[in-house]
Amino acid sequence: MRFPRVTALDRLTLDIGPGVTGLVGSNGAGKSTLIKILLGLSPATEGRAAVLGLDVATSGAAIRERVGYMPEHDCLPPDVSATEFVVHMARMSGLPPTAARERTADTLRHVGLYEERYRPIGGYSTGMKQRVKLAQALVHDPQLVLLDEPTNGLDPVGRDEMLGLIRRIHTDFGISVLVTSHLLGELERTCDHVVVIDGGTLLRSSSTSDFTQTTATLAVEVTDSDTHPDGTGALRKVLTDAGVTLVGHDGIDTEGLPGAGHILLIEATGEDTYDLVRDSVAGLGLGLVRMEQRRHHIAEVFRTEQGGAHGSAIPAAAGAVQQKGSGRDEH
Repeated sequence: MRFPRVTALDRLTLDIGPGVTGLVGSNGAGKSTLIKILLGLSPATEGRAAVLGLDVATSGAAIRERVGYMPEHDCLPPDVSATEFVVHMARMSGLPPTAARERTADTLRHVGLYEERYRPIGGYSTGMKQRVKLAQALVHDPQLVLLDEPTNGLDPVGRDEMLGLIRRIHTDFGISVLVTSHLLGELERTCDHVVVIDGGTLLRSSSTSDFTQTTATLAVEVTDSDTHPDGTGALRKVLTDAGVTLVGHDGIDTEGLPGAGHILLIEATGEDTYDLVRDSVAGLGLGLVRMEQRRHHIAEVFRTEQGGAHGSAIPAAAGAVQQKGSGRDEH
């Protein structure tokens, strides 16, 4: 997708399968442009895109019958109730009047707005408005929903509740979800698959488990004692004297602040490493708070991919939503 001064999507070849998929990218990465193309609202300048097997260039209306969309920005009429608005959106999606009212009641109950369904939307909190937007995306029982930054403006409790709703959309109703967010931890907790784009280019498309696989690094946290007021420092010395490789502390490489940190990150070469740490902690008279293998986090992988993988081709997983072409694909 090319605009006069900007290439929003460039040679993006991507398949997205069933389940909950997270779309990660910084501002301007091309996330919103991709969603608009998939909805048939913005035509691709080159290449092709398909949703649920339908070509967006020729089947936009049919796609929108099968897909729900929750926009990022507030677009709700303040003077109507949630019931009125969601019924209207259901009718716009082709449901007959009776079915639209029944589906609206069920959907507002699902998103937690049933008791407030007759109040004007203008009096709703931000969290309630986000639930209305989610309800209108679900009311016509779509096969796929596209959620653009659904946790924007929510407090931590509201974010957790919204993420729970998103997860249940798939687990309870079998609806696939494509969700964008700049809060990577949210995607890590919610999604089965994560797609990373930057500058309109695919950086990586992998299952969440691949992004967060365990590492060979062991995180060890101990308490101080009267004998060793700097318990971490004492343990560091014992372990390095025993030949253990120290790879960091508190998540920082050892080249940063070699004397600081309360969590040691060491290279685990086998079960012997665990035994050595346990015996060393006991020998120093320290308390062992935790000893666990570290996992990668999506935020770490995103920073690595963004910093060093521009222009690289990373295989995508097979699935139901496609945007692909042949040869040089430029969108």
